[in-house]
Amino acid sequence: MSVASQPTAAIILAAGKGTRMKSALPKVMHRIAGRTMVGHVLANLAPLGSASKVVVIAPGMDQVAREVAPLSTAVQHEQLGTGHAVGCAREALGTFNGTVLVLYGDSPFISTATLEALVARRSQADNPAVVVLGMRPADPAKYGRLILDAAGHLDRIVEWKEANAEERAVTLCNSGVMAIDGKALWPLIDRIDNKNAKGEYYLTDIVEFARRDGRSCAVVEAPEGELMGVNSRAELAIAEALYQDQRRLAAMDEGATLIDPKSVFFAADTRLGRDVVIGPNVVFGAGVEVADDVEIRSFCHIEGTKIARGAVIGPFARLRPGAEIGPDAHIGNFVEVKNSIVGAGAKANHLSYLGDADIGAKSNIGAGTITCNYDGYLKARTVIGENAFIGSNSALVAPVRIGDGAIVGAGSVITRDVDADAIAVARGEQVARAGRARDFRAQRQKLKQDKARK
Repeated sequence: MSVASQPTAAIILAAGKGTRMKSALPKVMHRIAGRTMVGHVLANLAPLGSASKVVVIAPGMDQVAREVAPLSTAVQHEQLGTGHAVGCAREALGTFNGTVLVLYGDSPFISTATLEALVARRSQADNPAVVVLGMRPADPAKYGRLILDAAGHLDRIVEWKEANAEERAVTLCNSGVMAIDGKALWPLIDRIDNKNAKGEYYLTDIVEFARRDGRSCAVVEAPEGELMGVNSRAELAIAEALYQDQRRLAAMDEGATLIDPKSVFFAADTRLGRDVVIGPNVVFGAGVEVADDVEIRSFCHIEGTKIARGAVIGPFARLRPGAEIGPDAHIGNFVEVKNSIVGAGAKANHLSYLGDADIGAKSNIGAGTITCNYDGYLKARTVIGENAFIGSNSALVAPVRIGDGAIVGAGSVITRDVDADAIAVARGEQVARAGRARDFRAQRQKLKQDKARK
């Protein structure tokens, strides 16, 4: 039976209050690369196609429940240890005869490949009751130790406070992540007690119980970096840096050029095509898709945007949710685009705001142009046809349509539709009064002198 066909379920422990975060936000709701920590866990779990997933939360964690919906949640009313937390999922998970993964909502980097390795080890011929994910950290600190028998099977897990000197010298440490035989899970959980140094119900005790029952237990190892838990703002910053470093390397491996990799920040769902060139100090928010051959120049902020092949963005451009930039289009310096479609080959090269607009192919938007899309109550749309020319410093007051090939004179305030191939100019008539500037200066100078004498 392949790993993909193994029946699996998952219990994600997410009830930690994150006291060290000093935040009203539940710990697992803090974000790395724009995605919540529990969201990272679920994203990495998704390819396994788990039959059932239960997220264990604390009372009042409605934000977490909304974040993981439509998954089932179970409430741990008292924090009495990991064994107790898993037990709280019993009603939501019910009877399950496959492999149950136990994961942690504040450990966002565990990979799909590692989870698959856990499930695969559970399915081997020795049919282990429990497979524990181990690691060999540079600083074992106070991690529990995984003690193996002569055959290399897991004999027991010893918590730091209960370990003797010989056991503390073991370098193989417990991450807390497990794959458990679903048929044995609840009988094992029911045998856990809190007679230990912390007075908690340790999930790790189930290894000892399974061995007493004659069942084998096993270990799968993973890199320390995958198993990092986040418990403070400082650790959150470290996790963000680790994620970004990995994502930058992946982007370059996949065919993107990053001029200054350290200054580029990705969201968890950023998608880049091949031969994309990204300048320094570019930040991607959630929901960005970039096609092949796009150039993103320095100091751009992009979120919720699709950028088609060959487009040039920036420098200093801001693309907001709902922006769609067409093939070979140009969005230049200090241009903001929101909820707008910019057609193929269209250009807005300077100092413009395009909100709730449709810009036709090969149209040119002059510097200082704005689409006035909001009247204080409702938003309306501006539609600009193909090959139109909008002169500098124009205001297009929506709802309004500019026809194909039309020209809007610089400095115009357009409040009515403009027909195709028409020229529209809407500004006050220029008046010149000969010599008036000289007279004005003389009058003001005399007034200034009179005031000075008083």
